[in-house]
Amino acid sequence: MDANFEDHSKLPELKLDAKQSQGFLSFFKTLPNDSRAIRLFDRRDYYTAHGENATFIAKTYYRTTTALRQLGSGSNGLSSVSVSKNMFETITRDILLERTDHTLEIYEGSGSSWKLVKSGTPGNLGSFEDVLFANNEMQDTPVVVALLPNFRENGCTVGLGYVDLTKRVLGLAEFIDDSHFTNVESALVALGCKECLLPLESGKTSEIRTLHDALSRCGVMLTERKKTEFKMRDLVQDLGRLVKGSIEPVRDFVSGFEFAPGALGALLSYAELLADESNYGNYSIQRYNLDSYMRLDSAAMRALNVLESKTDANKNFSLFGLMNRTCTAGMGKRLLHMWLKQPLLDVNEINSRLDLVQAFVEDPALRQDLRQHLKRISDIERLMHNLEKKRAGLQHIVKLYQSCIRLPYIKSALERYDGQFSSLTKERYWEPLELWTDDRHLNKFIALVEAAVDLDQLENGEYMISSGYDPALSALNEEQESLEHQIQNLHKQTANDLDLALDKALKLDKGTQFGHVFRITKKEEPKIRKKLTTQFIVLETRKDGVKFTNTKLKKLGDQYQRIVEEYKSCQKELVNRVIQTTTTFSEVFWSVAGLLSELDVLLSFADLASSCPTPYTRPVITPPDEGDIILEGSRHPCVEAQDWVNFIPNDCKLVRGKSWFQIITGPNMGGKSTFIRQVGVNILMAQVGCFVPCDSASISVRDCIFARVGAGDCQLRGVSTFMQEMLETASILKGATDKSLIIIDELGRGTSTYDGFGLAWAICEHLVEVIKAPTLFATHFHELTALAHENVVEDTNMKQIVGVANYHVSAHIDSSSRKLTMLYKVEPGACDQSFGIQVAEFANFPESVVSLAREKAAELEDFSATTVTPNDATEEVGLKRKREHDTGDTTKGAARAHKFLEEFSNLPLETMDLKQALQRVCKMKDELQKDAANSQWLQQFF
Repeated sequence: MDANFEDHSKLPELKLDAKQSQGFLSFFKTLPNDSRAIRLFDRRDYYTAHGENATFIAKTYYRTTTALRQLGSGSNGLSSVSVSKNMFETITRDILLERTDHTLEIYEGSGSSWKLVKSGTPGNLGSFEDVLFANNEMQDTPVVVALLPNFRENGCTVGLGYVDLTKRVLGLAEFIDDSHFTNVESALVALGCKECLLPLESGKTSEIRTLHDALSRCGVMLTERKKTEFKMRDLVQDLGRLVKGSIEPVRDFVSGFEFAPGALGALLSYAELLADESNYGNYSIQRYNLDSYMRLDSAAMRALNVLESKTDANKNFSLFGLMNRTCTAGMGKRLLHMWLKQPLLDVNEINSRLDLVQAFVEDPALRQDLRQHLKRISDIERLMHNLEKKRAGLQHIVKLYQSCIRLPYIKSALERYDGQFSSLTKERYWEPLELWTDDRHLNKFIALVEAAVDLDQLENGEYMISSGYDPALSALNEEQESLEHQIQNLHKQTANDLDLALDKALKLDKGTQFGHVFRITKKEEPKIRKKLTTQFIVLETRKDGVKFTNTKLKKLGDQYQRIVEEYKSCQKELVNRVIQTTTTFSEVFWSVAGLLSELDVLLSFADLASSCPTPYTRPVITPPDEGDIILEGSRHPCVEAQDWVNFIPNDCKLVRGKSWFQIITGPNMGGKSTFIRQVGVNILMAQVGCFVPCDSASISVRDCIFARVGAGDCQLRGVSTFMQEMLETASILKGATDKSLIIIDELGRGTSTYDGFGLAWAICEHLVEVIKAPTLFATHFHELTALAHENVVEDTNMKQIVGVANYHVSAHIDSSSRKLTMLYKVEPGACDQSFGIQVAEFANFPESVVSLAREKAAELEDFSATTVTPNDATEEVGLKRKREHDTGDTTKGAARAHKFLEEFSNLPLETMDLKQALQRVCKMKDELQKDAANSQWLQQFF
């Protein structure tokens, strides 16, 4: 945003006299108090903001309070700041597209009389689209959601309604959710929600606080509305006006929901959809099914870097930035945005996308040809939106026409393709295009534009109806040309009468003030002064000459002006008629836009797969209850795209019953986090329908990706790092199924070593035995690697843990120099060192600190070995935290620790205050300590 900051010394000057100032101050005091609203007042050449808004703008956008001015004096004074047109655009874009904590209001008027003319929120850009997207593509379509939660003893039923104001889609969903609102979070992420309506609660209950936290994690603006607005009354009747088709299917559809219609009712009222008649009969309504797509919460979206962030160093830092090679103006970009938030679950649908990508990968000529034509396609969706909203002009029609005349080229390129997927490309793209470009559809539109619009004038940047299109317009055009001819003849005749050279001495001017006039220079004026005063009317004498007319020229000029006005009026009427006719092609244009967007995104996937230094490969997709997850030579697409990286590929083999749960150990900076994330990213890309950065890949479809990889900004919300870690883990334990993928990085590090280890062990057991989801668990608790040894317990009375495997990221220490070299290879087996001291050396710690660290680490290792295994003095002393216990004792102890953790995860922490929670946890800890008297393994934690 820095590039848009202005020098405050050059700000527009706030010019108001005392009367205007007093009038404005009295009006400003009548405005209702709204801490979220940024109010700007249109002063024609510039805008102003006042009070707290002025301070906010000065600090945020000018970065100095010296930009502030005082309006009025003394106690009535009001802080004010002026805003230029350029800065107004910057502020509008930031508030409505980047932030989610403010709304924007624009007022027009003067003195004490002002009225609200525009308002917008991050979810409802409506009136500001012309400012926001005049020079920028619309990257995402904002969605407003309304939630009506109904809390019961055994959980919460959530009614959800949403509206996409750009695509004119209404949606309903209803589902049961847990105490962490994991389903709500997934729905908000998948829909790309920017703003959420909730009923206003009189007392802020703990459940509502938890729901607010879920909205906050998703970066959604919360708007509270009165409970009375969440009603079903008249909803079916209102939807009957908005939705295409008859009212009966709408009534049947809505009757299938209990709470969602109330949420949708609040949305219709909030977005004022019924106030705009252009909405009538143009909306569609649909059910949103949570189980249609892979569920992703905000933590997974951040961990996998799915969407762009302001902090990205370059576009390849995010998956969206890397994969976005779309060619159309905005449409492809928006569809890719949506696909990344809604990965597919249906194996056939995924394979269908992969077939098309493979077709484009294998035929570079077809790919390049189609991409070249798509670059000439305008943003048809936005053009149709403006058309339906009655905000379109002739230039919008021309852009639609220019897109339409590219379609035959796209059709013929597809027709020439004869590869193994030719029947699919024909059915999916060629046949619909063939239908939509026939003489009853878009060819009819092309003929209309070619007949109606003067296409020759486009080179001059003029959008006009062709004069031959309409008899009345043609007659007016002929009359206009006749008058122009008569005026030219009069000009020649007058030049002869005055004995002045045509155009050189006697000029013919046309202006807004006098219309057609003669003009001579002051130098020529004395020569014709006598005739000038007797035969002509002098209109104006200035430095550049004398302007004059006569009765003939005035009469002809007046006639010409009248004809011009009639011609403009007729043009305007015909433009409206052409626009009206174009809207009848609306359904075809929306269908074409959807098809071209899809084609654009799949071509983008193919271009990415082919153009990377190491090409991507097609994954084999299997249903969720079949097959394993095998990624050979897998890479992280975003990391390998950075200029400074020479990426080392790794295999990941998540095999049911053998290595379905992987514990990954190894040094910091060794590549553990990158490895576990790249597995998640590869699976996400495959289910979106893209090739993956692997040598070969076989993927069993996952219904959800859970990621616990860092506390992020939780401290800003008043939650400790460890508490955030526990809350995120609790949502995994409650929300994951055996069809999910779980990625956990460094769990339990936020508390004491033994507590953290106990929690980590019990969580691992729960994930392996109860949830049974494929899991990548990166940790520095090397003792956890003992879980894998439980696979081979021979005593049948002992509990067996099946499917756990150890892996480590390798590193090499030079024996003489003690220097650490990261090898970034993931290999089977456990690692028994963290190499923390060597990493500290990397960071240039002082030598004295490093030496002391080695000393203390050695002492602790000795202490650990001697205190934990006192009866086995023959064991090698000093092996890194090696603890030997009786296997039965370990299993019993782990089972008790597992029970402790289960009790902890079931604690209703969100409904308890801190004192209650501490008392309950202390009591549980005391009980665990009593039981530890009979378990040597448990004793190590106390």
